[in-house]
Amino acid sequence: MGLGLTLLALMAGLVVLQVSARNFADVGLPWADELARFSCIGLVFLSVPLLAGRGSLVAVTMLPDMLGPRAARWFGLVSDVATLAFAALLLWSFAEFLPRAGKFLTPAMRVPNWVYYSLALTGSLFLALVALERIVTTLRGGAPSAPYGETGEEEALKTA
Repeated sequence: MGLGLTLLALMAGLVVLQVSARNFADVGLPWADELARFSCIGLVFLSVPLLAGRGSLVAVTMLPDMLGPRAARWFGLVSDVATLAFAALLLWSFAEFLPRAGKFLTPAMRVPNWVYYSLALTGSLFLALVALERIVTTLRGGAPSAPYGETGEEEALKTA
């Protein structure tokens, strides 16, 4: 959570800095744009596994809610398998892309592309692990939609 807020603050601050420098000093800051984009990529890809783990990545539950808890469990399992397949596709894409493109440098900051896309790769790996953990939990009869890090007290407060 703290990393996400840091990346969001960094991104917002860099955008304000870049717009201010361009409008008030007539100076372009290409490194600020590149670093803001890096922060945005990291924010998105590192937030997705957290949301998936909480079961709130994409939650359209009208049909499962109408069919009952057993059907909802199977719909959740299918959703988690699809999420795992998507994460595997992302990881495979990175495996194909980064060996070739990873050695080139970004234009403004002169950082290797493998560093620039490292947060996206890390987020994709975490997403695959979260989806796999949710699948295993469901197949063992558990409830994978219980939010991470919440205790029974917090759940009781929400329902009260």
